[in-house]
Amino acid sequence: MPAKTGDQYISRLKKASNNIYLHGERVEDVTEHPGLKNVVKSMAKLYDLQFEKPEKMLYTSPTSGEKVGMTFLQPTSVDDLIKRREAIQEWARTSGGMLGRSPDYLNAEVMAMGMNNELFTEADPMFADNARKYYEFARENDISLTHTLIHPQVNRAKAQHQQKDANVALHLVEKKDDGIIVDGIRLLATQGGITDEILVFPSTVKKAGELDDPYSLAFAIPNNTPGLKYLSRESFDYGKSEWDHPLSSRFEEGDAIVSFENVFVPWERVFVCGNSSICNRTFRETNAVVHMAHQVVAKNIVKTEFILGTALSMMDAIGIDQFQHVQDKGTEIMLTLETMKSHLYRAEHNAKLDKSGTMTPDFDALNAARNWYPRVYPRLVEILRVLGASGLMGTPTEADFAHEEIGPILNRGLQGKNLEGFERVQLFRLAWDMTMSAFGSRQMHYEYYFFGDPVRMGMTYFDQYEKDTYKQYVQDFLNQSVAKKPNVSKV
Repeated sequence: MPAKTGDQYISRLKKASNNIYLHGERVEDVTEHPGLKNVVKSMAKLYDLQFEKPEKMLYTSPTSGEKVGMTFLQPTSVDDLIKRREAIQEWARTSGGMLGRSPDYLNAEVMAMGMNNELFTEADPMFADNARKYYEFARENDISLTHTLIHPQVNRAKAQHQQKDANVALHLVEKKDDGIIVDGIRLLATQGGITDEILVFPSTVKKAGELDDPYSLAFAIPNNTPGLKYLSRESFDYGKSEWDHPLSSRFEEGDAIVSFENVFVPWERVFVCGNSSICNRTFRETNAVVHMAHQVVAKNIVKTEFILGTALSMMDAIGIDQFQHVQDKGTEIMLTLETMKSHLYRAEHNAKLDKSGTMTPDFDALNAARNWYPRVYPRLVEILRVLGASGLMGTPTEADFAHEEIGPILNRGLQGKNLEGFERVQLFRLAWDMTMSAFGSRQMHYEYYFFGDPVRMGMTYFDQYEKDTYKQYVQDFLNQSVAKKPNVSKV
């Protein structure tokens, strides 16, 4: 089956009956559950968009000749990179970049891992073959994926094998002739239960060494695999109207703890098994992190455009756009947007072919962007809050405006410069849902920790940055000084 439609996406979920628990009960049908059905509809619209704009969203498979999703494309030129990015941003615009785990994020990952699979041969050529075949399977069947990366926060001061319960984290239990048995807990699967399969990422926070090997795993399995459970946090879709909750009523993805209870994984679905060295190197040496970062930066540009549009609309709505401090705040968002665009342009136009023949963006540009955006996103949210001020608290509901007695009062009393009260409040409710609702707070937390703790990421960035050139520049400058070195005798 090639690229799928929204109806096919929903049909698969109904048939799969994934094992997900939400609000203290097992969900019988994720496509109908109040806390999940609306995001399922939003995901379905992404798949329908592939057929509404096939020239932008689809391409011809190199193996089957069928039309498959553009976000699975293995780029072999800069033009290919741009085509894939345009498809990524087409999807992002449907949600203003608020659907953070749209399918393209992991589509890019399985492509990179599948094509740049040489690393996996260190353990067994079978694993490299598995990665390549899984990419083709995902592409040809338009597989939607969730993923899980980190261990439970039991005691971060100790390695997994040093925990008082060393078996709480996902680990290898047994190798069998036909596959492996795994058991334990992993965090934190966004869209857990509303996708076809789960990709267990090789965690990059392990210390290399044989004591970490049981926790060093990477594999992909269907979400209805026996023993696999998704334990979801509270849904932030409270069943309100799209007018009242314009974002959370459509794009609340959910995040789930993943429980593996002696789950069987066939060998053909395993990519890393009990090798901490390979586990730690997978993202970088397959260039998966580069292509994932390309998707994230492209998505965050759209998100920043959406935030800028909201801020400018709020300024205009209440006539504050002529004030100096307001314009300065708008400028902050504009500078963020243009900086992100510059990073993306450099990444794409400095791209190079890797060993597998995949056109790979300049990681230096993407690495700077992915380290910077989590630090600046909270400021963008703060700007919207400051601009909205008390207007973000005075937000009656759609039902209030529809009320025969108080509706006219609200419509008059909450009017804007050129907007009726109903229109002005609708705009401010969007800003509220982006910043102050449970959904908005989760968005800020999500962006802040998107690739991990920003401080730890910053330390890694600092350690890996090429510093000698800049130090030598200063030393050369000092060496050119006309002043002679003083002859200072030692005491």
